[in-house]
Amino acid sequence: MDIRNIAIIAHVDHGKTTLVDQLLRQSGSFRENQVVAERAMDRNDLERERGITILAKCTSVVWKNTRINIIDTPGHADFGGEVERILNMVDGAIVLVDAAEGALPQTKFVLTKALARGIKPIVVVNKVDRQDARPDEVHTEMFDLFAALGANDEQLDFPMLFASGRQGWADIELNGPKKDLAPLYDLVLSHVKPPNLDKDAPFAMVASILEADPFLGRVLTGRVEQGRARTNMPVRVLRADGTVVETGRLTKLLSFRGLERVPADEVEAGDIVAVAGLSEATIPETIASPEVTAALPAIPVDPPTLSMTFRLNDGPLGGREGKKVTSRQIRDRLFKEVEGNVAIRVSESPESEAFEVAGRGELQLGVLIEQMRREGFELTIGRPRVLTRQNEETGDREEPFEEVLVDVDEAFSGIVVEKMSIRKGQMQDMRPSGGGKVRLTFIIPSRGLIGYHGEFLTDTRGTGIMNRLFAGYQPWAGTIEGRTKGSLISSEDGAAVQYALWYLQERGVLFVDPGEKVYVGMILGEHSRGSDLEINPIKEKKLTNIRAAGKDDAMLLVPPRRMSLEQAIAYIEDDELVEVTPSAIRIRKRYLDPNQRKRAEKKGDSAA
Repeated sequence: MDIRNIAIIAHVDHGKTTLVDQLLRQSGSFRENQVVAERAMDRNDLERERGITILAKCTSVVWKNTRINIIDTPGHADFGGEVERILNMVDGAIVLVDAAEGALPQTKFVLTKALARGIKPIVVVNKVDRQDARPDEVHTEMFDLFAALGANDEQLDFPMLFASGRQGWADIELNGPKKDLAPLYDLVLSHVKPPNLDKDAPFAMVASILEADPFLGRVLTGRVEQGRARTNMPVRVLRADGTVVETGRLTKLLSFRGLERVPADEVEAGDIVAVAGLSEATIPETIASPEVTAALPAIPVDPPTLSMTFRLNDGPLGGREGKKVTSRQIRDRLFKEVEGNVAIRVSESPESEAFEVAGRGELQLGVLIEQMRREGFELTIGRPRVLTRQNEETGDREEPFEEVLVDVDEAFSGIVVEKMSIRKGQMQDMRPSGGGKVRLTFIIPSRGLIGYHGEFLTDTRGTGIMNRLFAGYQPWAGTIEGRTKGSLISSEDGAAVQYALWYLQERGVLFVDPGEKVYVGMILGEHSRGSDLEINPIKEKKLTNIRAAGKDDAMLLVPPRRMSLEQAIAYIEDDELVEVTPSAIRIRKRYLDPNQRKRAEKKGDSAA
């Protein structure tokens, strides 16, 4: 059977996973009466809750006696590492672009990587059924983007389809019959070349996806680059420098058939396959026959730009809500994550019982923390920091910058430009995008965006859309103003009391409800002024024998501000930590004892 290997790449929310649903349905992968969940490829709980793809996944369909292996990739810039290594496995790509939003930063990122690999993409303008769709303009935008990214003549002559993934049709003409996805299938067969690989050479493949299976152990997925693999054949695993990691046997070969993985006795060059039986192999090592001595080339992944400190939970409530609370357990879990996630780096921290975890962005590290929290871990997280570097030629300190694309109503463009300039952002472009909206483009230091997203949504009344993309390193931009408000800090241990909170809420915005456990050094709210204030949240009303009819009934509290994990991480300052447990997210000072805090402040002032 002929094989085609393609990846579906696009910006977040442009409809990749929905389109894969329809491709599976129309190829006959499901029975007529089979119940299949929407976004069937998003199997992870976090993916379903957030509505985004986090991990790249493989599936396959059969069309006109040709097997099409399809890889669904994440669309968020923070998970770009997943996309980079996946492109090593495919010969073609479908670039999906929203008919209203057009080419956004992640579209540009994935297209850059695909063009550099020599892939000739197929462009699909999706969601043409939207009321604000502008498909012809988006087609022109995509051609300009291809040209700007240095596409060759063959790549510039890209085929294009108009489609609606939700309605399940694609067509060459915008006013075509809009019947089904057959034009897309046929275009894949005619435009994407079958893999041209040596089937008679010794077996070799590069591991591109790693996952843990409760029955099979480590399962590694990749494309067979040469030769044939058979069940139980002996193999060895090679690093990039040719050193041997381990030797073993392929106890299981699994081919992709729809949403299932089916055991296979033999696979040949060009097919995408999952293998089991190896205990140490990881990404991007080469799995090959014993006679192969050199590792296959693997795509280098862009380095991380952001770092956080993961510490054990040493607060007064530590160990009460989670099952995994020791630094050894945290260390093992983090190094296990590194094996399957090439975009994350973990190193020992100068602090005791702490680890430095570097990644692409707040969302990527936030997803890792949320996964650990659900697994029963307790930990405290420090403020995100950007990773700087020294320019070898000039000796200057450089920091990561990002390209930010903002779509806002015209009425809110002024406040966005003002806030961006305060955070050292430089406006590159400003143009109307239709419907009373303006599209603004900025280049801004990555650290200037830490904690800004929530403020941006408040400023734009929840109507603004912000997309970001790593734009490279530039000279250090100088000091950026942080949070302007201080903290309300608990001075007592115990449970918060309504009587005390009622009097304290005029001091600022509270984060806790009556009855919640609090401890010395825990942050209970945001002070209305720029300084920190210590408060007593457990103070109770003094009882007397004089009746006060109805006075206590009037003590109505303003609902507290509840922060998600990402919001809490973005909110904290350098001297604060986020305490994460399976049942709670709290914010606290790094030093709980007020005397220690004062000593640390004096030390910081003298160092400055």
